[in-house]
Formats: sequence, C-alpha cells, structure tokens
Amino acid sequence: MAEEKLPSRSEEFSEWYNQLVIKAEMADYAPIRGCMVVRPYGWALWENIQQALDTRFKATGHVNAAFPLLIPKSFLDKEKEHVEGFSPELAIVTIGGGEILEEPLIIRPTSETVIGYMYAKWIKSYRDLPVLINQWGNVIRWELRTKLFLRTLEFYWQEGHTAHATAEEAQEETLRMLDVYADFAINEAAVPVIKGIKSHKEKFAGAVQSTTIEAMMGDTRALQSGTSHFLGQNFAKAFNIQYLDVNNTLQYCWTTSWGLSTRFVGAIIMTHGDDQGLILPPRLAPIQLVIVPIYKNDSERGSVMEVVEKIKGELHNFRIKIDDRTEVTPGFKFNDWEMRGVPLRVEIGPKDVEKGSLAFSRRDNPGRAGKSFVPQSNISFTVKNMLEDIQKSLLARATEFRDTNIHDPKNYDQLLESLNKGWAFSWWCEGDECEARIKEDTKATTRCIPIDQPSESGTCIVCGKKATKKVYFAKSY
Repeated sequence: MAEEKLPSRSEEFSEWYNQLVIKAEMADYAPIRGCMVVRPYGWALWENIQQALDTRFKATGHVNAAFPLLIPKSFLDKEKEHVEGFSPELAIVTIGGGEILEEPLIIRPTSETVIGYMYAKWIKSYRDLPVLINQWGNVIRWELRTKLFLRTLEFYWQEGHTAHATAEEAQEETLRMLDVYADFAINEAAVPVIKGIKSHKEKFAGAVQSTTIEAMMGDTRALQSGTSHFLGQNFAKAFNIQYLDVNNTLQYCWTTSWGLSTRFVGAIIMTHGDDQGLILPPRLAPIQLVIVPIYKNDSERGSVMEVVEKIKGELHNFRIKIDDRTEVTPGFKFNDWEMRGVPLRVEIGPKDVEKGSLAFSRRDNPGRAGKSFVPQSNISFTVKNMLEDIQKSLLARATEFRDTNIHDPKNYDQLLESLNKGWAFSWWCEGDECEARIKEDTKATTRCIPIDQPSESGTCIVCGKKATKKVYFAKSY
C-alpha cells in the first residue's frame, strides 16, 4: 500500500500545500466554487485554536454572543467606506420563501453593521459601557482566487466587537486584543508574528486604524494572520450608538472590531511543514502522541498490548491515538503519522517489552536524529518535557527562518532584489505614490508599520524624502 510522495516544498510550495491539506485530511473541496469542507482532523485543530483564544478572550472580560447571518442591505449603505470596501465581495439574497424580498439581504462578510444596530438599542448610559462581545461564526466573501484555508468564499472565524466611552479606551482595547493574538500565535502555534499598523491603503474598510499580526510562511510570503481595528466613531455615528455621560450629555461611543479565522490553520501548515508533511505544534495538535504497537503473532500481541494499555493509562492527560490497524505495515503507519504532523510517535515491540523501554520519534526532527529510547517508568514526565521541547524547537526554527529572510536594503534596486527572496524592512515616507510604485513594480505590499520603531529617522527607500517610519514590505497570500 504505497503512498505517492508530496511535491517538494522548496520547489513547488503551492502544490505541496494544496496536496498536503487533502492528503492529511484537513479539508476538501466543496461542490461550490471556492468553498471548502473542513474535515474532522482539520476541525479538531480549529477547535484547539478556538479554545486557546476563547480562554484568552474571557480572561480579558469578553463574553460570547451570536448575531444573524443575514444583514439588511441598507445597513451596509450607512457607512460609506465600509460598503465601498466590501461591495465586490458581497453575496446578496433577493428571494426568500419563493417571494422577491422588499429589501435584499447581505450574507454577512463581517458584522459591524448589524452589531452596531443592536448596540444602539442596548447602550443608553455610561454605566452600560464598555460592551465587550465576541462571536464565533462563519462569513461569506465572494473571493475570485481561492485556496483552502487561506482564502475561501466561506470561512470560519471569531469577530470581537466592543463599544467604549472614550477614544483612549477603544484604542487600548485595539492594542490589547492585538497582544492577545500575538501571544496566542507565538506561544500556542509557535508562529512568530510581527505586530504592527496597516497603511491607510491596506486598512480595514471603515476603520480609523487597523493593526495586524504578520507571519512569514515557508516560501517567505507574508500572511496577515489576525487583525484588530480602531473604528473611531464611524459606525457609532452611522448607527446612532450613543450614551448619556456623567454630566447627562449625549455622546457617541467609540468602537473596535477584531478577528482571526481558519486562515490560521493554513499559517500553521505553511510555517512548520516539511517534505514529509505537516508538523503540528504540540499545544494545538489534535493528536499529541501516537502509539504504534509492533508484533508478529498473537503471543507477541498479548504482551505488547498489555504495555500499550498501561502506557495509555499513564498518559491520560495527553491527546493520544493508538494505531492498532492490522491491514497496513508499521512502516506505512510511521509515514502516515509523519504526514499528519503528530508531534511524538511511540513504537512498542517485543524487545521494548523485555527491556522496559519505549522507542520515541520526534516529528520536528525526522529520521534517526529524532529517535530515542526511554524507560517506561515516569513516562508522563518524559512526554511532557519532550512536547515542551518540540514546542520551543518549532518556534526557534520558525523565528530563525523569518529573521534570516528579512532584509534591510539600502536603495531601491536592493529593495527590488530583496522582495524576490523575502521581506524588506525599509524606511518609508508614508506616501501613497511610493507605496503604489512598490506594489506595481514587485506585487509586494506594505505588510505593517511595526509598533516598536527605531529612535532615529531615515530616508524613504523609494523617493529619498525624510522618513520617520520603517515598514515591512513583502509579497503575500
């Protein structure tokens, strides 16, 4: 039972990714163009992402709610920049129950408008603030070019929406949630991200300011992995979200929104994977450890499975899978679980039973270099330490790769060269013309203006004018 090899990651990255998502049973193509079916293995990873984020959201005072999938078209028309930004991506319902609707309904591309309408009903006084609500759901954006997880017509996400009494509180919330995303990405997914501010041209439609976490994928392209937006009073004025302050004066609220989607599943795949397949960070992996029993006959099976059950019981705090399939060889199983990215594999055969040992293989270090033999005693402590070490190893490796592929060009020609092989970190005058020229010449965009800036100033990499900000430029997904 032979499996075809994946394409080379270094030579055919895009096709490697496409095939891996299918082979590892993360997702499949739906019968609707641009849509996907998230399979149980992929959904288990998304559930672990949800849990890690949801815990963080609740720790910062947020609560979950649910809002409608359908939005009256007139709602989007109320915020000019918002409707202009999303119009090309809208799916519109015009018939319901066999009747033409009096007003078309938009299948939500995002929920600022319908949530703004509800906040206007609920918020009356400064005592009602802040409102800190998150929802888990799905949205539709009519994308022309799609890729499983990274960009699909329908995708799953969370979107937080908050209302505040002052601009300062809303701005603090925007950056707080950006920090939450960065903490999750780095510490749970082992994806090193850079926090920063989007340029005016790249910001969310309707926002005053958009912040982002940007990650470098294994082909050096950038992936916007989560965003947090300061909406100012744009939606508050559009939907009349007002409150009476302590002086009994009517004021408009200040609002934010922030979101992270199933795109992050793609980020994990493309950051850590190799030619053998997925490499999943232990803290999020659906299966942290797979046990493969090895035996030739019923006699060996009895003694081996006895140890397997004993080990399984001692490791009940971990997410474990026992692969006791009889129709495939141990070698096939090893390759299969490597392809699925399980962090640790444990092989137990008759010799291991005799010696009181276990054979461990680390997915982050395939082959003999990642293999070790450990005593069966105190196995829970051993597994815990191994998984923690794998988590650290993945983060360190991804960080080193990212930093090695970020360049600091000194002139425009060097910038063009840098963007053919990675990212560029350069001075920028913040002018639209310079930003547009880079995009036209290279297809790269401004990914983010990092929040932590150098203390000195410089000259714009494009026009040579004085610049006070350094920005990351990169080609993206």
